[in-house]
Amino acid sequence: MSEAAVEEVSVLSAIYCGEGEFRLIQQSAQDGLLVQINTTVPGERGLNLSLLFHLHPQYPSCPPDISVSSTAFSRNQCHSIRQRLLERAAALPPEPMVHQLVDWLQQQSEEVTEGCRGAEEEVKDRGREERWTAVLSLDHIRSRSRYIGLLERWSQQLQLPGRLLLGQSILVILQGARADIKEFCRLLKTVKVDVDSSGKKCKERMMKVLIETPSYSSCGHGLQRFVVKEYQSSAELTAVFQELHMTELYQQILPSLSD
Repeated sequence: MSEAAVEEVSVLSAIYCGEGEFRLIQQSAQDGLLVQINTTVPGERGLNLSLLFHLHPQYPSCPPDISVSSTAFSRNQCHSIRQRLLERAAALPPEPMVHQLVDWLQQQSEEVTEGCRGAEEEVKDRGREERWTAVLSLDHIRSRSRYIGLLERWSQQLQLPGRLLLGQSILVILQGARADIKEFCRLLKTVKVDVDSSGKKCKERMMKVLIETPSYSSCGHGLQRFVVKEYQSSAELTAVFQELHMTELYQQILPSLSD
């Protein structure tokens, strides 16, 4: 990673020094830096935003990846804010820019929130097409508390309820916006979530998407939260999918579990 990126993180920790404002999640020469900044968008109510910046080893020669989550905005509004930040980052010169992006977001708060409302209305018009269901297969979980903690955090940030099923096969069921599911998968492959056989932190390079399909809310069986569940047999795994009214989906992924 560049010296400029390391210096910028040091400056950011001094600027965002309030409780819970700044967090350095990851730092490595191979993967760069992962920084979380929790900020407030000025306005009548002061809306909270959580911004996740992935500073690649080439940063600032290339702009950072950005994720946005908030309990005050819907996931579609968060997507709109993320897109505006990415566009702004692409337009800036190749120099440290994280603070500049956060500052720009706060200064443009009225315009950004108005744009979010427009994006929200557009998504509402699309109706049932918004919601998708995906089943992921994980290779292993050695550092259980770290791995599961990250999955639960991402599920909450991206508003993706689901199930983590621990047994002979490790499966993750997610339900929500397709873009959020793709972001969840991207985080799995870019953040060091586990440790390898030698105890070194590693990414989930062996993750597979077994199925990704539209799931219409009219079915009435949407997931409400992210739950960790262990199973001991194929019969228990089948029962989990039956309970979720996903028997047909389970039958489609069954050949992949037998490989």
